[in-house]
This record gives sequence, structure tokens and C-alpha cells, in this order.
Amino acid sequence: MAKKSPTPTDPLFAKPDITVSSRKLFGIKTDIEVPAFSERNEYVPPIDKSYQFNEEITLAILAGFAHGRKVIIQGYHGTGKSTHIEQVAARLNWPCVRVNLDSHISRIDLIGKDAIVIRDGKQVTEFREGILPWAIQRNVALVFDEYDAGRPDVMFVIQRVLEAEGRLTLLDQNKILHPHPCFRLFATANTIGLGDTTGLYHGTHPINQGQMDRWNIVATLNYLPAKDEEAIVLAKVGGYASKKGKEDVAAMVALANLTREAFINGDLSTVMSPRTVITWAENARIFGNMETAFRFSFYNKCDETERPILDECYQRCFNTELNPQAKRA
Repeated sequence: MAKKSPTPTDPLFAKPDITVSSRKLFGIKTDIEVPAFSERNEYVPPIDKSYQFNEEITLAILAGFAHGRKVIIQGYHGTGKSTHIEQVAARLNWPCVRVNLDSHISRIDLIGKDAIVIRDGKQVTEFREGILPWAIQRNVALVFDEYDAGRPDVMFVIQRVLEAEGRLTLLDQNKILHPHPCFRLFATANTIGLGDTTGLYHGTHPINQGQMDRWNIVATLNYLPAKDEEAIVLAKVGGYASKKGKEDVAAMVALANLTREAFINGDLSTVMSPRTVITWAENARIFGNMETAFRFSFYNKCDETERPILDECYQRCFNTELNPQAKRA
């Protein structure tokens, strides 16, 4: 990341120079006009032309970009929470940086630290900005992934920029940073701040409710309708354009939905995400066998005591039983 302060000639210091129609750009039923940039730079995510936008989530994200609202998106893994933000940013040419708040991200990573550098042949101590002061001074959409897995000391640092004015105080530098007018803040989480009661997301924590209250918009992204999910798989994975290929993809998505229903009912502890379905389709092309790909992609991840449920799901969707010998291999 750049260490120097932004200047008016820095593209990350610029303000949006165009407005775009949400209806035309995203195909959603709204007349919201959103500021955007006419030129891309290295921090703008690439456009995925096959991406399927969820109307409600897109509206929430657009409110974040257009009005500076702080948006957190909750949902099961693999539903495309972070990708959704990235793909909106990509079409607005808005620089977007993702940070995964795993247990290794510390306060120093966010704020920065003093470092010894060589300048004019001499060792000097220089403050190196962390990602937060770097982003807050620029027209960057900062996305905190796995927000509910962040360490407490890290979360309280983030809380400073969740305030209405969003100023960030660097105590070590006796300095107060004012956010760039086009700095935007988003987050994604598997839980919604109350902790994980399912046992599915180890490492997540309850979030201070005072902090949750500072997020202006909370949205939930569920799995897509079957037809939309099938369209994504067909667009992402080549070789399924035939009638038989489309039938296979429909059966794969149907099986995935059965695992999701079983998970909600407490019968399965592992759920098949859209990402897993895409992986299954890719593996089926590699191995030339749907059953083998299913075992490698999902079946072997599941507890042995739950596999009879998967056997039944597979039989219902593909009208054939899994090979008992292959399952024991």
C-alpha cells in the first residue's frame, strides 16, 4: 500500500465525476442515481459479467456508495456477500479493498507502527500507516470480511470510524484524520453480532451491541432462487450448455437446496454453498463423473453419521444411488 498522504493528482483522492442509473447498470427497479468514476484504477475490482445481483442487497450497497451509509451484510457462507459489494464497486469504478478480520489481524495492522528505515544513509524511525488510516484518507470502499471474527482490540479501533463524523485519532502521532468525502465502509458477517448458536462458524464472537448500533444498514443475503443459481453455474463453468448439461446443473442445485433445508432443520451440520456447487460442476468436468466429483467436493467433508442423508438426497435428485464401494474407498 502507498505510505504517503494523498494529493489532488492521486486518483485515490479524486471525487466521482459522473452519475449512473441504478436501473440501467444493475437491472433493479429503482430510479436511484449513484455517483461513479469514469476511469478505473488498480484498486477497482474486475467486472464479472455473469454475476447475478440481489435487488435488496444491491439497494443497500448503493445507499452505502451514494449516501455514505455504513452497510453490514449478514448471511451463510458462499452466498456472495463480499463479492456482491465488489461487483457493485466494479461497475461504479470505485476503488475497493477487502480485509479479512481473522485472528491474526491486530490493532497494529489496522493503525500502523513505527519502523526503522534508511534515509540519506542514516537509520531513522518513521511511522508506517496501517490499512485504516491509508483507506480513510482516500476514495476507497473498505470491506471488512468475517467481521464477527475480529479480535476485541481490533473491533474497538474500527468503532472509532463508525461514529457519525468518522474521525480517526492516531494517539502515537498526536494526529486526527478526517475521512475523505468518498471513503466508504462495508462489512460482511456469518452471524449478526449475537454469536454463533449453530456451531457452524467457529471463531466468531458476539459483537458489542453499541458497535452494531453504529451500522446504518444491516442486510441479509440468503441463497438465490434455484433458477438464478443454475444460471450462475452455467455462466461460471463451461461444458454444460447441452440439454443433459443443464439437467445435471438443475439436479446439483436441487441437491444443494436439500442440504440447506436439512441444515436448517438440524439434520446436517454442513451446508452446500453456491461456491461448493460451482466446485462440484468444475470437478465433474475434470473427472468426467458426477458422483466422484460430488464425493470429492462435498460428501467427504461431512460427518459419517450424516452421510445416509446425503445418500438419500443424491438418489432423489439424480435418480440413482451412490456407489457403496466408492463410498467406502
